[in-house]
Amino acid sequence: MAINVNQGVQTTPAVKTDKVDQNVQKQQVAQQQATLNAPTQKQDSVSLTTQAQQFTKAQEKASGSSGIDQKKIDDIKQAIAEGKYKINVEQLAKRIVQFEGELFNKR
Repeated sequence: MAINVNQGVQTTPAVKTDKVDQNVQKQQVAQQQATLNAPTQKQDSVSLTTQAQQFTKAQEKASGSSGIDQKKIDDIKQAIAEGKYKINVEQLAKRIVQFEGELFNKR
């Protein structure tokens, strides 16, 4: 049966007697100290201004909407059903003429 006499004993790196080995050991120690003494790197960060945050929220809200004012449509439907919706015939005629003029001038 073998007995391990080094069990539980902490060992330190052996001192090198050869010049080449001593230089290698010095370089390793210097690298370890440089690593320990090196300042920690700061991480990059980005911050948005309040205006940019508001713009982003408005953009998300606009992209989520259909662009149709359903309340206005419902109000007009109700006014038509009740006979209260008034049509401005002169303005309607002007818009029809304007639309047809744009339609035929583009061709």
